[in-house]
Amino acid sequence: MIEEFLNDAETRMKKSVEALREELVTLRTGRASPALVEHLMVNYYGVPTPLIQIAGITAPEPRLLVIQPWDLSALKEIERAILTSDLGLTPTTDGRVIRLAIPYLTEERRRELVKRVRQRVEACKVALRNIRRDTLEDLEEAKKEKLISEDDLYRAKDDLQELTEKYYEAAEKVGEAKEKEIMEV
Repeated sequence: MIEEFLNDAETRMKKSVEALREELVTLRTGRASPALVEHLMVNYYGVPTPLIQIAGITAPEPRLLVIQPWDLSALKEIERAILTSDLGLTPTTDGRVIRLAIPYLTEERRRELVKRVRQRVEACKVALRNIRRDTLEDLEEAKKEKLISEDDLYRAKDDLQELTEKYYEAAEKVGEAKEKEIMEV
């Protein structure tokens, strides 16, 4: 029973850290990466659709993204989605493809992005603490119902704390790697 609680907690913690990693991929680092725009929602025939589903996205150069819609009628909507996003990029189009030049980041913008990374890492840590709290409540409930002994409860609490610390570290490492990527010139 305790194993089930701990396995569930670990699965949820792993998903939280993975969600953080995916979220940080979308932050602009001064280097062209298709992940920067692939989750951008585009109004495609009245339906919000991720850009990756309606266009091919390539990075032919380190500071250039090329977006080639499969349906040319979506070109204007893709352009509008990029302009209204918080990416701060201006698309240029030739009627067939959209080019996004990724400018160098200023020192001020880099510091701003690092703050954002830290906020997202902290949000991930809050999620991890919530998972720990929920699992502790489940363990306490199991003890009240006499499904586990008090000794088992204390051992499970220790194991849960170790698990939480492990994923705290993982979240920190993901954040540090992204900060390093942002700050490198």
